[in-house]
Amino acid sequence: MADLVLLRHGRTDWNAEHRIQGQSDSQLDELGHAQARAAAPVLAKLAPAVLWSSDSDRARDTAAYVGAACGLDATYDARLREYSLGPREGLLHHEFEAADPAEYAEFARANWDAVAGAEKDVAVIARMTEALTEVAELLPADGVAVVVSHGASIRTGLAAMLGWPAGQALTLRGMDNCGWAVLRRGSASEPWRLRAYNRTVPPDFSPPPAVG
Repeated sequence: MADLVLLRHGRTDWNAEHRIQGQSDSQLDELGHAQARAAAPVLAKLAPAVLWSSDSDRARDTAAYVGAACGLDATYDARLREYSLGPREGLLHHEFEAADPAEYAEFARANWDAVAGAEKDVAVIARMTEALTEVAELLPADGVAVVVSHGASIRTGLAAMLGWPAGQALTLRGMDNCGWAVLRRGSASEPWRLRAYNRTVPPDFSPPPAVG
């Protein structure tokens, strides 16, 4: 059985400030580094054969922890980036709400097609499914791939890979920083199925010592 593990990046300074990120670069904060450091050995237990990542700084830095634990070099791909949110990127949430309450309400509902200058769902679906399909083609029949990306784009791409109808992705809660989802299929001719969603480990987690 092949698994796609979709990992959100660790917490950033902008996450902590409640600042809108989109495709703007922000950096892992102290907690974000701790989250990535804790998640890495847990994911290494899955023995992944492939590691891909968004080319955004916060994803690359998260992938570096995973790569070090797994002995893998990451492939960076711009198709795995977060939604672009255009001129709203960099604003604090309360600043966006004050500037345009109606548009902010749509943003808060994740109806980002209604946000001026934001990337449309159809574009994110196209690039995420293209990238994830390419990753899956690299896997042996029983292989595991870890893909480091972003909360909203993971949710959208996951729903598309599962063949869910438009809008059903929003039935999933937002993914926590360094949370991950697992898609599994038995063979290349079978559909992907959702095995897990928003798995996390405590940022102070340390694996038990090896026995023997």
